[in-house]
Amino acid sequence: MTGVGSTLDLAQRRRLLVATLAAARLAATTGTGSGLAECRRWLDRWSGVGLVAAGMARQGFDLELTRFGDEGWRATFSPAGRAHSVVSGSAWEATPWRAVQRAAWEALG
Repeated sequence: MTGVGSTLDLAQRRRLLVATLAAARLAATTGTGSGLAECRRWLDRWSGVGLVAAGMARQGFDLELTRFGDEGWRATFSPAGRAHSVVSGSAWEATPWRAVQRAAWEALG
């Protein structure tokens, strides 16, 4: 797809984001040569955090990502705006990308 950012409406973007997150979740159970594993490698880095955060922002969510020393990362998605007391999705993981992926999946579910 060329020009993905300019040609997709919000509902299509949401479906694409959900499909991508689902592929990343399934990748943990597949072999390393699968397309799902490629998706996981694509998202399991800082650029993946940015891609998921940008996609969620388009869906009306703000991201809060916090590191707790060597204990892990917490990602929280809330409806966009100043008041973040309403949590739509939250996850605690060893890596920031997994925390963001899981929290986004929860928020979109």
